[in-house]
Amino acid sequence: MASSATINMILYGIPNCTTVKKARAWLAEHARDADFHDFKKRGVDAGWLRDVIRQTGWQALVNTRGTTWRNLPDAEKAAVVDEASAIALMLAQPSVIKRPVLECDGTYHLGFAEEHYRALFGE
Repeated sequence: MASSATINMILYGIPNCTTVKKARAWLAEHARDADFHDFKKRGVDAGWLRDVIRQTGWQALVNTRGTTWRNLPDAEKAAVVDEASAIALMLAQPSVIKRPVLECDGTYHLGFAEEHYRALFGE
């Protein structure tokens, strides 16, 4: 892959999330510049969610293993049955979005795994 100077990268997430911290540290250690989009401060919009879902599927983008999901009432969890209901939940509860989301030149990568980042950047 080309140098990070020619790659438009945005890392989406929440700064106090452990996995986001790991991704940010890895990118910094490997001299990869990525703008950071904080869901808590800058929010999330339906258009962006639809773009990510088009590539990943809504099931992958909803983090059903996190605290936010586990703390939802069962009725709210059961109501997430398709893309529209998943988007509605993610707009209302951005913390339920799988983190981090790394956007590299319009392609979205969910979560952080060092092996995946190494492969992505040709290291």
